[in-house]
Amino acid sequence: MSDIIYTKVDEAPELASASFLPIIKAFAKPAGIEIGTKDISLAGRILANFPQYLTDAQKQPDDLAELGKLVTLPDANVIKLPNISASRPQLNAAIKELQSQGYKLPDYPAEPATDEDKKVKATYDAIMGSAVNPVLREGNSDRRAPNAVKEFAKKNPHSMGAWLTTSKTHVATMGQNDFAANEKSVTIAAASAGTAKIEFVAKDGSVKVLKDNLKLTDGDVLDATYMSAKALSDFLAKEIQDAKDKGVLFSVHLKATMMKVSDPIIFGHVVKAFLKDVFDKHAATFVELGVNPDLGIGDLEAKVATLAADKAAEIQADIKAALDNGPAMYMVNSDKGITNLHVSSDVIIDASMPALIRAGGKGWGPDGKEHDAKCVIPDSSYAGVYDAVIEFCKKNGALDPSKMGTVPNVGLMAQKAEEYGSHPQTFKAPADGSIRIVDAAGTTLLSHDVEGGDIWRACLTKDAPIRDWVKLGVSRARLSGMPGIFWLDKNRAHDAELIKKVEAYLPEHDTSGLDLKILAPSEAARVSTERIARGEDTISITGNVLRDYLTDLYPILEVGTSAKMLSIVPLMNGGGLFETGAGGSAPKHVQQLMEQNYLRWDSLGEFCALGASLEHLAQVKSNAKAQVLADALDKAIEKLLDNDKSPQRKVGQLDNRGSHFYIALYWAQGLAAQDKDAELKAYFAPIAKALSENEDKIVAELNGVQGNPADTGGYYHAPAAKVAAVMRPSATLNGIIG
Repeated sequence: MSDIIYTKVDEAPELASASFLPIIKAFAKPAGIEIGTKDISLAGRILANFPQYLTDAQKQPDDLAELGKLVTLPDANVIKLPNISASRPQLNAAIKELQSQGYKLPDYPAEPATDEDKKVKATYDAIMGSAVNPVLREGNSDRRAPNAVKEFAKKNPHSMGAWLTTSKTHVATMGQNDFAANEKSVTIAAASAGTAKIEFVAKDGSVKVLKDNLKLTDGDVLDATYMSAKALSDFLAKEIQDAKDKGVLFSVHLKATMMKVSDPIIFGHVVKAFLKDVFDKHAATFVELGVNPDLGIGDLEAKVATLAADKAAEIQADIKAALDNGPAMYMVNSDKGITNLHVSSDVIIDASMPALIRAGGKGWGPDGKEHDAKCVIPDSSYAGVYDAVIEFCKKNGALDPSKMGTVPNVGLMAQKAEEYGSHPQTFKAPADGSIRIVDAAGTTLLSHDVEGGDIWRACLTKDAPIRDWVKLGVSRARLSGMPGIFWLDKNRAHDAELIKKVEAYLPEHDTSGLDLKILAPSEAARVSTERIARGEDTISITGNVLRDYLTDLYPILEVGTSAKMLSIVPLMNGGGLFETGAGGSAPKHVQQLMEQNYLRWDSLGEFCALGASLEHLAQVKSNAKAQVLADALDKAIEKLLDNDKSPQRKVGQLDNRGSHFYIALYWAQGLAAQDKDAELKAYFAPIAKALSENEDKIVAELNGVQGNPADTGGYYHAPAAKVAAVMRPSATLNGIIG
């Protein structure tokens, strides 16, 4: 196994890797550090899972499965970049691109007719959504803003929109008959350990097994819940009308990429509710076209466009009328007419809600102007978190990055913990009846009465990760000196079970002098936001979904982006997984590169993750040179920020490639100046000299290619040579680095 494994991913992070990875390898080689790669990209996952359709030359190994084994080893050291958690439209686009490149892959069979179709669909379904993270995350999350990043943000605060006390922006959530309200939870006793089944019991008493072989272990926390389809539809109709009455934008915020079964269905309900008259009037035609509202307005418009011109024009006019007659829609891209309901993968709550809060509660409307918005978050499990921050800002005004404290996170995510591990146990109720979980002895553990179309799901949180999470929370509180809050609601079924475990496991650790509390998420958000406004720091110790939400929310408010966060996953068997920040804005960066040969993606997250990875390597393998590299890189990051050499925003300015040059320059200078390792000092002295002497020439070569379209040869599966040609345009830099 390589000393450090760097993951091959998608979109902007992968483009950036073509520039930065050669630099990493060049700096690691004289320290005797081997850098390997594993392909966890969407295209890579597709190819790895369909070898029977490929030629021998086209086949590639299942790197994700291999990494899943490696992260259980004590010496694992993996740097994980943001990958696509694919929605159905993204999956279909990737399949189409691969087919155009000569890979004879099957289409995604939305309605499988044969056993082979069913097998193909099941394989593709396993690739969609959060297919990567649950496999690799064999540890809990320690995520925080690096000190250099935080200090730079205070000295150079990013812009924040002004909040007015008169703002109409607000959160709307169901509060009843949703996942939060209907949740039931139980801690598995020894008698129920073993395999369980999920069954649907029809009104006539007939039983259908929805899932077999659900493995339960003594001490696991098992949850089940459902969202009423009827209640959801009623709620949406009411909120759509209310948005129109109040004159605010209508927006919906979900996580259809991670919650790949439940949230696309919820999204489809929103599409149907907003276009109710259209779906009612053209129901028969939509059946013939195979219209699926879960795929969004974009897919609907594409299918309508295949009709005869007069029929297509009629439906297109009806869609336009419905959009015009409803409340103004929150736009993903107002310039291109892409609405909040265009495609579910554009509706990413952890990116969209912080952006709206940072903008003073404003979203872009169809008129290209900013407006107050109704933020529809159907399930009330975590909606109160965003509501608490919004209400704080209404009362107190925008937060000030130059004075803000910080809210690092310790997140429970190991071994598919909580909702993000629910995909294999999420079902749309086929009819009225009940859905239940039955253990091996035939005892019903959890059960719900459901109506046809209701969304039912179950998830499992293992005991060992919970115990490790409590330990990590105490450790971070001790090392940082910060108070810590467990974001748990005693009135929520799952959280009540976790609270019992937290209270049982805390006494296993020395908590003397530590300030540790348990608060419901909405109250924890209120307290934490009040504290950061006063310049005070608070660790959020949370479950998996809140880990995801908060490590975007607070970093975006604090330092302007979550891509600059340091994300360490201490693996439960001793290894380390180092994550590099969020990729929510990656598609926009790729689009700009293709149009202008300018990549705005900021690799600061990669720099920080590499530093932490090198430190871990130094400790685990007693590699003193790795520590020297890490120390010099840390100083280089500080210098990069102080000298403002991060990517700028416009053509003609420094972009991602230029930023990589400067991190290499400062890193080499640091290694040449240090006295802890004479070999590294001697090796990097001429490199530092060459980079410094050629600074103007290299920057001119890097910036000189900007302004024209760039051809990478693909979006999901771009040829490495073409990407390298685009991302390494400086012959001078390449000659020095190698």
